[in-house]
This record gives sequence, C-alpha cells and structure tokens, in this order.
Amino acid sequence: MPANLPDVVLWSVPAFVLLTVVEMVGYRLRPDEDAAGYEAKDAATSVTMGVGSLVFDALWKIPIVAVYAAVYELTPLRVPIAWWSLPLMLLAQDFFYYWSHRGHHVVRILWACHVVHHSSRKFNFTTALRQPWTSWSVWPFYLPLIALGVHPAALAFCSSANLVYQFWVHTERVGRLPRPVEWLFNTPSHHRVHHASQGGYLDRNFGGILIVWDRLFGSFTPETEPCVFGLTKNIDTYNPLRVATHEYVAIGRDLRAAHGWRERAGRLFRGPGWQPEVRARPAETGAAEPRAEQKPAKG
Repeated sequence: MPANLPDVVLWSVPAFVLLTVVEMVGYRLRPDEDAAGYEAKDAATSVTMGVGSLVFDALWKIPIVAVYAAVYELTPLRVPIAWWSLPLMLLAQDFFYYWSHRGHHVVRILWACHVVHHSSRKFNFTTALRQPWTSWSVWPFYLPLIALGVHPAALAFCSSANLVYQFWVHTERVGRLPRPVEWLFNTPSHHRVHHASQGGYLDRNFGGILIVWDRLFGSFTPETEPCVFGLTKNIDTYNPLRVATHEYVAIGRDLRAAHGWRERAGRLFRGPGWQPEVRARPAETGAAEPRAEQKPAKG
C-alpha cells in the first residue's frame, strides 16, 4: 500500500477493543431485558472468527492481488491518489459494496460465505468481528473499479475504511439518530434490520457506509419492531470450523441429492431458500401441472 495511505484497520484495533469493553460494562451496569446482550461463548466464537479471517484473507489476497494487478496494468486509465479523488473512490467502493453485499444474500454459493456474519443470535460489537474465512467470493464485484484505473492499494484502503465504519453499527445500545443522519448513512437502527430474521426484515438494508443505495434500489426497510437476530434456521454451534463451513456442507449435501444439472445449478446460483419444483403425480391430483416453488426458511 502506498506510504500515504494508512492501514485503517490496524489503527482502529484499539478503538474496537475500547468500544467493546465499554459496551460489555454497560450491559453489566445497566442490563437491558429487551436486548440480546452478550454471551461469553458467542462472543468468543465471534472473536475467533475475526482472527481467523485475518489469516485466511492474507492467503486469499495472493491470487486476488495478482488478478487486480494484471487488470490494472492492462487498463489505460489511471485515477490519481489525491485529497480530491479519495472521497470519490470511497463513494464508488461503497456503491460496489452494496451490490456485492446484496449478491451475497441472493446467490446461495455467495451466501455460504456471508452467512457466517449472520450466524450469531446476539448483536453487539463482537458480532462485527464475526467474519467469513472464504472471502474469495467478494473480489469480482470490484473489478470494474480496477478497470477504471483505481489502484489496487487504493481499493484496499477504501474497503478497509468501509469495514471500520461498519463496526459501530453493530449495537443495540444506540437508538435512532437525527433524521438527516438516518436518511443518508447506515446506522445501528438500519443495520439491526439487516441482521434480523423476521420475514419483513430479511434481505434488507445492504448499505455499508451509505443507506442511500438501499433507498435508490428498493431494498430499504426502517426499524419498526424489535429485531430477532440470527438465521431463520439457526445452526446451534459455537465451533468456529462449523460456523465457517456449515452452508458449504449443506450445499454439498444438496448437490449429491440433486436430480440433474438444472437442479444442481439452482442449488448453487438461486437464492438460499430455493427448492426445485415438485411435480404432482397424476394419480394423486388428476393433473400433471407442477406445483409452485417451495421456499423454506433461509439459513
């Protein structure tokens, strides 16, 4: 990374630790019966997933950086790294983050990566650390930025800044903020909706720093009722390896049981709750028309 671009994640670690301790102490001194709060095993799993993601991300970055570097060398375009260009790059990165995040909710093989972040039934600052170990599925969404001349190191800086911003929105201790802030930015209220498992809240509020993308593209839902966190079908485990891989295991099981390549493709590329059409037997119904798709709970 160029010398003029700091490692924002590294610099933010002390703030992460301090805010987490403050939140924990706050729950101890002023318990909230309506909040999910903390659980030692859950928090430990989230922290372990976060530490593991640093290790695995370092491995995934080797081929990803190679691809980005190749595309950057091939494009004739160049975006300078300057005081005026960084805000524009942050804005562009946040736009592509929105589509990456949305894609990771609606395509099952991508959801297998992202489901890790939603697997906790708690919602606190340690939940922000519960990151996947298979982030190889994210990089294609940012190729347009590299092709437009954004240096890979500048993209890494913007992605890190986006990640750091999202740490503080993982809390139940912050209520609604003033209307202009809630309208423009992703806030704890908006992100609680995103992590909720109720039907009306599912697959909503994908924004990273800004919530305006959700407003523009029809995926915004305000917080109107208490959120129930976790998956619609929870995995009931604190084992980090199972947390990291459980959806891949489920996909493998479904692929083995699939009837034909069309169903296999659906199991990989349709939504997480997709099921193939079940054709009714003529002897049972008197007709051979297919039933409507069955969509079980996502999780």
